[in-house]
Amino acid sequence: MDSEKKMDIKRHVMGTRLHDFTKEEPWRIFRIMAEFVDSFETMSYQGPLITIFGSARTKPENPYYQNAEQLAAKLVEYGYGILTGGGPGIMEAANKGAYEAGGVSVGLNIELPMEQNANKFQTKGIDFRYFFIRKVCFLKYTVGVVVYPGGFGTLDEFFEVVTLIQTEKVNRVPIILVGKKFWDPMVMWMRETLLEHHMISISDMELFKVVDSADEALKIIVEAHKHGIMNTVKDV
Repeated sequence: MDSEKKMDIKRHVMGTRLHDFTKEEPWRIFRIMAEFVDSFETMSYQGPLITIFGSARTKPENPYYQNAEQLAAKLVEYGYGILTGGGPGIMEAANKGAYEAGGVSVGLNIELPMEQNANKFQTKGIDFRYFFIRKVCFLKYTVGVVVYPGGFGTLDEFFEVVTLIQTEKVNRVPIILVGKKFWDPMVMWMRETLLEHHMISISDMELFKVVDSADEALKIIVEAHKHGIMNTVKDV
């Protein structure tokens, strides 16, 4: 491609960006600020929350759905509220367990092209336009994280939590993966590849636990807070 054509493309792209920026970007900043203020104000009154992540595609007959529902109900008995992405699948299961147990059941809802419709088991639902603001709220108001089997979104959420704790950008909270059959291959890859190639430290593998049952997950969370190992105030 000759230099003149390159310059034409550059002028076209930059011209489009400049037009979009001058028209949209300043107002977008105010929308972002408003979403942060509204969500922070609401979330600050919800009490200690356990975030539960997992696939939106998990059906009610799936054992993981039933496990998440049971765990949420048990956590409510110990004074915790439940925080999810507000959608179907594991999110619905966790919200349902908390809701039917009479506890706080928060859903951080976001509109997606597929799969994400707000479930009806929420004592408080917050609607988000921006993914990154929603993700901040998941961690800023969380005193524990439980991750059930899921796809790209669930993996993204798990690795973000681990990364932020590893780098000490947030205070440490218990992180629990539920479902050994599902998670063990990933954990093995982390040990045999990431650890063997010195991409992570051995201590990083201690940032999370893998369990099979709701009771095991509950015990880890309660014990962590009982002994004051985990802080509950974050500066996300």
